[in-house]
Amino acid sequence: MSSELLAPLDLAFWHLESTGHPMHLGALAFFAPAPGSGTGGDREDDAERILGLLANRTAAIPRLRMRVQDVLLPVGGAAWAAADDFDVRRHVRHLRLPEGDFAAEAAHAAGELMEQPLERGLPPWEMYLLSSERATCFAVLVKLHHALADGMRAVAIGAGIFDEIADARRTVVRRSRTVTSRPLPWGARRIAGFARGRIAELGQALGVGASVVLASRLDPRGLPALTAGSSGTRRVGTAVLDLEEVSRVRRAAGGTANDVLLAVVTGALRRWMSGRGDQLPEAGPRALVPVSRRRPGGRPGSGNKLSAYLVELPVADPDPCSRLAAVRLAMDRNKAAGPLRGAGAVAVLADQLPPLAHRFGAPLAGGAARVLFDVLVTSVPLPRSALSLGGCPLREIYPLAPLARGQSLAIAMSTYGGQVHVGLVADGKALPDLDKLLLALREELDELLAAVRQPGQRP
Repeated sequence: MSSELLAPLDLAFWHLESTGHPMHLGALAFFAPAPGSGTGGDREDDAERILGLLANRTAAIPRLRMRVQDVLLPVGGAAWAAADDFDVRRHVRHLRLPEGDFAAEAAHAAGELMEQPLERGLPPWEMYLLSSERATCFAVLVKLHHALADGMRAVAIGAGIFDEIADARRTVVRRSRTVTSRPLPWGARRIAGFARGRIAELGQALGVGASVVLASRLDPRGLPALTAGSSGTRRVGTAVLDLEEVSRVRRAAGGTANDVLLAVVTGALRRWMSGRGDQLPEAGPRALVPVSRRRPGGRPGSGNKLSAYLVELPVADPDPCSRLAAVRLAMDRNKAAGPLRGAGAVAVLADQLPPLAHRFGAPLAGGAARVLFDVLVTSVPLPRSALSLGGCPLREIYPLAPLARGQSLAIAMSTYGGQVHVGLVADGKALPDLDKLLLALREELDELLAAVRQPGQRP
């Protein structure tokens, strides 16, 4: 793969990173033993086999052999270039967990690993095989820098480790990638067209910038429960929701499954804040909900293609159905306005700025997150088919999102195998009671389901 410039938004994510605020995405996947394997056998041999598979399959993905390097032009820019000294063993590692509840130990290890920035100068990703001497299952933690991919692209890259994708790649006949190029004529018409394109981009940037400013909050303090001072520590929590129950609520109340999940998050935050004795705000907290700008059916492409919507989560409303209706109305308004309006369009604005602006403006932009939103809530699409690794079925997979500077909680969700897997990344010191928030998610879905079954009787 030849070198290519980082797109402006990718460059923004690259420069937003600091020691206390790493900008990598993650996923924590749990696998069951291979069918027919039983409970015997040498666990060390099994782990080495899976580790070898991970190493071989990731090394075969061209994008994972690329690192970021500075370039002379454009000034302040950077490019993806092949790492000549690439060694997959520096990226794929085995971590043996202490004995105990395997899921809990894996989540604890994931939190510690997520707080460690990826090493610069190397291709920006890591993968950890998590195993225990007595546990028959195992887990894999994946870390991909946000400059490398957004959620959809990360799924496309990470899917290469699974048996079904790896097998399909081996059966595809390789076609020549040789492209014959010829110089394009730079006549007066082409120059004029280029100029018109730049003017149009400038006009779009001005329009998006005005929307960001108008939608930003005057009070930069945010919600104290979610915007505490950063400690640099990370905790990871996981929760499972039943997709059929989410669908029942959707069928009864209307809207989308994502609307229902946002309402579940709203109610869970209400329960959690009330349990802490926090005052429930009349407005907010404000959630940033990322939106992909990739075209349906289009090629995945590289880099980030993102905008976002802003949603005020009505935690002060005591009625679960009313909360759902408010969330649905807010999302409908966002969709009607489109992804280029509101403060959530800051990602689109970043895509219009020159490289030098990202290099020197990143510290300022990183501190502005709390002016825009209190919590990130994102959904990551996954393949619907069953997946496996070395014959071991994938049972659960939890997406993990990075924390913006000055924020304490990021919530990511994915759907797989009839379940909604919710991955929470929190500042370890700001949210020591993360387990209570995880429990509140399950309780809120139960309450919402009961409310739509008996619309005349509000819990």
